[in-house]
Amino acid sequence: MARHPRPPVRCDHDRAPARTVTLVVVDDHPVVRDGLRGMFTAAPGFEVLGEAADGVDALAVVGELDPDVVLMDLRMPGGGGVAAIAELTRRGARSKVLVLTTYDTDSDTLPAIEAGATGYLLKDAPREELFAAVRAAADGRSVLSPAVASRLMTRVRTPAADPAESALSAREREVLVLVARGTTNREIAAELFISEATVKTHLTHVFAKLGAKDRAAAVAVGYDRGILG
Repeated sequence: MARHPRPPVRCDHDRAPARTVTLVVVDDHPVVRDGLRGMFTAAPGFEVLGEAADGVDALAVVGELDPDVVLMDLRMPGGGGVAAIAELTRRGARSKVLVLTTYDTDSDTLPAIEAGATGYLLKDAPREELFAAVRAAADGRSVLSPAVASRLMTRVRTPAADPAESALSAREREVLVLVARGTTNREIAAELFISEATVKTHLTHVFAKLGAKDRAAAVAVGYDRGILG
Protein backbone atom coordinates (compact mmCIF):
# COMPACT_ATOMS: atom_id res chain seq x y z
CA MET A 1 0.00 0.00 0.00
CA ALA A 2 1.37 3.37 -1.01
CA ARG A 3 2.32 5.61 1.82
CA HIS A 4 1.92 9.35 1.53
CA PRO A 5 4.71 11.46 2.98
CA ARG A 6 3.74 13.16 6.20
CA PRO A 7 3.72 16.96 6.09
CA PRO A 8 6.59 18.54 7.97
CA VAL A 9 5.89 19.45 11.56
CA ARG A 10 5.63 23.24 11.95
CA CYS A 11 6.99 24.55 15.23
CA ASP A 12 5.94 27.81 16.82
CA HIS A 13 9.30 29.38 16.06
CA ASP A 14 8.74 28.70 12.34
CA ARG A 15 5.71 31.00 12.22
CA ALA A 16 6.21 34.53 10.94
CA PRO A 17 5.79 36.94 13.87
CA ALA A 18 2.92 39.41 13.72
CA ARG A 19 3.92 42.84 12.46
CA THR A 20 4.68 45.34 15.23
CA VAL A 21 2.42 48.38 14.97
CA THR A 22 4.14 51.66 15.79
CA LEU A 23 2.23 54.52 17.41
CA VAL A 24 2.36 58.16 18.39
CA VAL A 25 0.04 59.26 21.21
CA VAL A 26 -1.42 62.79 21.03
CA ASP A 27 -3.27 64.10 24.10
CA ASP A 28 -2.97 67.23 26.22
CA HIS A 29 -3.22 65.29 29.49
CA PRO A 30 0.11 63.74 30.63
CA VAL A 31 -1.71 61.12 32.71
CA VAL A 32 -3.63 59.92 29.66
CA ARG A 33 -0.45 59.76 27.57
CA ASP A 34 1.38 57.84 30.31
CA GLY A 35 -1.53 55.42 30.67
CA LEU A 36 -1.75 54.72 26.94
CA ARG A 37 2.01 54.34 26.62
CA GLY A 38 2.10 51.88 29.51
CA MET A 39 -0.84 49.89 28.16
CA PHE A 40 0.58 49.52 24.65
CA THR A 41 4.14 48.92 25.86
CA ALA A 42 2.92 46.02 27.99
CA ALA A 43 0.99 44.46 25.08
CA PRO A 44 2.82 42.39 22.47
CA GLY A 45 2.94 43.71 18.92
CA PHE A 46 2.93 47.45 19.67
CA GLU A 47 5.62 50.09 20.00
CA VAL A 48 4.99 53.68 21.11
CA LEU A 49 7.51 55.83 19.26
CA GLY A 50 6.58 59.20 20.79
CA GLU A 51 4.01 61.58 22.21
CA ALA A 52 2.63 65.05 21.57
CA ALA A 53 0.56 67.40 23.72
CA ASP A 54 -1.37 69.19 20.94
CA GLY A 55 -2.02 69.24 17.21
CA VAL A 56 0.94 71.49 16.38
CA ASP A 57 3.43 69.22 18.17
CA ALA A 58 1.73 66.19 16.62
CA LEU A 59 2.58 67.36 13.11
CA ALA A 60 6.26 67.65 13.99
CA VAL A 61 6.43 64.35 15.87
CA VAL A 62 4.54 62.38 13.22
CA GLY A 63 6.64 63.92 10.47
CA GLU A 64 9.83 62.86 12.24
CA LEU A 65 8.84 59.39 13.49
CA ASP A 66 6.43 58.22 10.74
CA PRO A 67 4.31 55.87 12.91
CA ASP A 68 1.78 53.40 11.55
CA VAL A 69 -1.00 54.88 13.69
CA VAL A 70 -1.59 58.19 15.46
CA LEU A 71 -3.90 58.06 18.50
CA MET A 72 -5.37 61.57 18.33
CA ASP A 73 -7.37 63.49 20.92
CA LEU A 74 -9.55 66.27 19.50
CA ARG A 75 -9.92 69.17 21.93
CA MET A 76 -6.47 70.38 22.96
CA PRO A 77 -5.22 73.86 23.84
CA GLY A 78 -2.58 75.08 21.43
CA GLY A 79 -3.84 73.13 18.41
CA GLY A 80 -6.85 70.87 17.97
CA GLY A 81 -6.94 67.37 16.56
CA VAL A 82 -9.21 68.04 13.57
CA ALA A 83 -6.89 70.65 12.11
CA ALA A 84 -3.90 68.35 12.63
CA ILE A 85 -5.72 65.47 10.90
CA ALA A 86 -6.56 67.71 7.96
CA GLU A 87 -2.94 68.85 7.68
CA LEU A 88 -1.61 65.28 7.82
CA THR A 89 -4.06 64.36 5.07
CA ARG A 90 -2.96 67.34 2.99
CA ARG A 91 0.66 66.31 3.39
CA GLY A 92 -0.12 62.76 2.29
CA ALA A 93 1.18 61.27 5.54
CA ARG A 94 1.45 57.47 5.62
CA SER A 95 0.22 57.33 9.22
CA LYS A 96 -3.40 56.42 9.88
CA VAL A 97 -5.20 58.56 12.45
CA LEU A 98 -7.42 56.90 15.05
CA VAL A 99 -9.33 59.48 17.08
CA LEU A 100 -9.53 58.64 20.78
CA THR A 101 -11.66 61.15 22.65
CA THR A 102 -14.47 61.58 25.17
CA TYR A 103 -16.70 63.49 22.72
CA ASP A 104 -19.16 61.88 20.31
CA THR A 105 -21.21 64.90 19.20
CA ASP A 106 -21.81 65.64 15.52
CA SER A 107 -19.66 68.76 15.80
CA ASP A 108 -16.71 66.54 16.78
CA THR A 109 -17.19 63.32 14.81
CA LEU A 110 -18.13 64.73 11.41
CA PRO A 111 -15.25 67.23 11.03
CA ALA A 112 -12.73 64.60 12.21
CA ILE A 113 -13.90 62.03 9.69
CA GLU A 114 -14.19 64.61 6.93
CA ALA A 115 -10.62 65.69 7.72
CA GLY A 116 -9.35 62.16 7.06
CA ALA A 117 -9.48 60.16 10.32
CA THR A 118 -9.45 56.40 9.71
CA GLY A 119 -11.35 55.62 12.91
CA TYR A 120 -13.11 57.16 15.90
CA LEU A 121 -13.22 55.60 19.35
CA LEU A 122 -14.31 56.87 22.73
CA LYS A 123 -11.98 56.73 25.72
CA ASP A 124 -14.27 54.34 27.58
CA ALA A 125 -13.58 51.63 24.98
CA PRO A 126 -12.34 48.32 26.49
CA ARG A 127 -8.62 47.64 26.23
CA GLU A 128 -8.97 44.76 23.75
CA GLU A 129 -11.29 46.84 21.56
CA LEU A 130 -8.67 49.59 21.46
CA PHE A 131 -5.91 47.13 20.55
CA ALA A 132 -8.05 45.66 17.76
CA ALA A 133 -8.93 49.14 16.50
CA VAL A 134 -5.28 50.19 16.32
CA ARG A 135 -4.38 47.06 14.33
CA ALA A 136 -7.35 47.64 12.02
CA ALA A 137 -6.34 51.26 11.49
CA ALA A 138 -2.78 50.20 10.71
CA ASP A 139 -4.22 47.93 8.00
CA GLY A 140 -6.22 50.83 6.59
CA ARG A 141 -9.61 49.62 7.81
CA SER A 142 -12.15 52.05 9.23
CA VAL A 143 -13.11 51.66 12.88
CA LEU A 144 -16.01 53.42 14.60
CA SER A 145 -17.32 53.00 18.12
CA PRO A 146 -20.95 51.78 18.15
CA ALA A 147 -22.19 55.12 19.50
CA VAL A 148 -20.41 57.09 16.78
CA ALA A 149 -21.50 54.70 14.03
CA SER A 150 -25.12 55.06 15.17
CA ARG A 151 -24.90 58.87 15.15
CA LEU A 152 -23.37 58.90 11.68
CA MET A 153 -26.04 56.57 10.29
CA THR A 154 -28.76 58.77 11.79
CA ARG A 155 -27.11 61.86 10.33
CA VAL A 156 -26.87 60.30 6.86
CA ARG A 157 -30.47 59.08 6.89
CA THR A 158 -31.99 62.27 8.32
CA PRO A 159 -32.05 65.39 6.13
CA ALA A 160 -30.83 68.60 7.70
CA ALA A 161 -33.65 70.27 9.57
CA ASP A 162 -32.67 73.72 8.33
CA PRO A 163 -31.06 74.73 5.02
CA ALA A 164 -28.76 77.09 6.89
CA GLU A 165 -26.93 74.15 8.45
CA SER A 166 -26.16 72.54 5.11
CA ALA A 167 -25.11 75.96 3.79
CA LEU A 168 -22.27 76.15 6.32
CA SER A 169 -19.06 74.55 5.12
CA ALA A 170 -17.16 72.13 7.36
CA ARG A 171 -14.60 74.82 8.18
CA GLU A 172 -17.35 77.37 8.96
CA ARG A 173 -18.93 74.86 11.35
CA GLU A 174 -15.53 74.39 13.02
CA VAL A 175 -15.17 78.15 13.47
CA LEU A 176 -18.70 78.44 14.86
CA VAL A 177 -18.08 75.61 17.34
CA LEU A 178 -14.91 77.33 18.58
CA VAL A 179 -16.73 80.66 18.86
CA ALA A 180 -19.38 78.94 20.96
CA ARG A 181 -16.62 77.82 23.35
CA GLY A 182 -15.50 81.42 23.80
CA THR A 183 -12.35 81.06 21.70
CA THR A 184 -10.82 84.29 20.40
CA ASN A 185 -9.99 84.87 16.73
CA ARG A 186 -6.30 84.52 17.48
CA GLU A 187 -6.85 81.22 19.29
CA ILE A 188 -9.07 79.93 16.48
CA ALA A 189 -6.37 80.81 13.95
CA ALA A 190 -3.75 78.90 15.95
CA GLU A 191 -5.97 75.84 16.41
CA LEU A 192 -7.00 75.63 12.76
CA PHE A 193 -3.61 76.61 11.31
CA ILE A 194 -5.05 79.61 9.45
CA SER A 195 -4.57 83.38 9.66
CA GLU A 196 -6.73 85.70 11.75
CA ALA A 197 -7.84 87.36 8.52
CA THR A 198 -9.14 84.00 7.28
CA VAL A 199 -10.98 83.49 10.57
CA LYS A 200 -12.68 86.86 10.13
CA THR A 201 -13.66 85.91 6.58
CA HIS A 202 -15.22 82.66 7.79
CA LEU A 203 -17.08 84.54 10.51
CA THR A 204 -18.41 87.02 7.97
CA HIS A 205 -19.80 84.13 5.93
CA VAL A 206 -21.28 82.48 9.04
CA PHE A 207 -22.99 85.72 10.10
CA ALA A 208 -24.45 86.19 6.62
CA LYS A 209 -25.70 82.61 6.31
CA LEU A 210 -27.26 82.58 9.78
CA GLY A 211 -28.62 86.11 9.60
CA ALA A 212 -26.64 87.06 12.70
CA LYS A 213 -25.09 90.44 13.42
CA ASP A 214 -22.38 89.32 15.84
CA ARG A 215 -20.69 86.32 17.51
CA ALA A 216 -23.25 85.99 20.31
CA ALA A 217 -26.15 86.06 17.86
CA ALA A 218 -24.48 83.47 15.63
CA VAL A 219 -23.99 81.12 18.57
CA ALA A 220 -27.61 81.61 19.66
CA VAL A 221 -28.87 80.84 16.15
CA GLY A 222 -26.52 77.87 15.94
CA TYR A 223 -28.04 76.32 19.07
CA ASP A 224 -31.58 77.27 18.11
CA ARG A 225 -31.29 75.54 14.73
CA GLY A 226 -29.41 72.51 16.00
CA ILE A 227 -26.16 73.31 14.22
CA LEU A 228 -24.27 73.28 17.53
CA GLY A 229 -26.10 70.25 18.90
